[in-house]
Amino acid sequence: MTLSSFGYAFLGGLLPSFIWLYFLLKEDARCPEPRTLIALAFVAGMLAVPLALPFERYAEGHLHDSLSILIAWATVEETLKYVMAALFILWRRAVDEAPDYVIYMITVALGFAAAENMLFLLAPLSNGHIAAGISTGDLRFLGSTLLHVIASATVGFALAFSEKSSPTKRVFAAAAGLILAIVLHTAFNALIINQGASTALAAFSLVWIAAVIFLATFEVLKYFQYRNL
Repeated sequence: MTLSSFGYAFLGGLLPSFIWLYFLLKEDARCPEPRTLIALAFVAGMLAVPLALPFERYAEGHLHDSLSILIAWATVEETLKYVMAALFILWRRAVDEAPDYVIYMITVALGFAAAENMLFLLAPLSNGHIAAGISTGDLRFLGSTLLHVIASATVGFALAFSEKSSPTKRVFAAAAGLILAIVLHTAFNALIINQGASTALAAFSLVWIAAVIFLATFEVLKYFQYRNL
């Protein structure tokens, strides 16, 4: 592996996440979050990737059918993203509005996606397959990176809409959001792995339909948060 291939993989992993992060912060331009806290959330998401790898390898070595492995991988990744957000971000005073939960969960997810994209790009780029690396980056920008955004957003929405509820109800809401995130993640991976054009189209359609629902829900959340401002 050359230094240049590592550099290209580093930039190729970061760029898709930075593009999505730019659009996310534009959506929150009315009440922007502290940039240092956004950066911390992004780095926390990146750090979740090396934590996830041993658990995913263990699942792959001890589970015997592909669906169980996919469920285990999705559970590990979505749980770790939530745990990193809870440990580093969600308890801070800056998280003082309902939309903040969505924004920080997504930022953690984008950090995770950036580190994961780097790993996927290293193999083709280190072997000199530039075209394959570009194709991988494009597909991950349109598919898996957005998947991480949508999946983590479900947890953020669960926390946001239960903000005024009792602690017990918030725990159940977070658990429901996490389960939905795992289901979405597993469904996307199952469709992608089947390598057919129709299943790949179904996977990308699933993500983009979820993205439209996410945008509409985020606008509703912002309306109820800011309508009196």
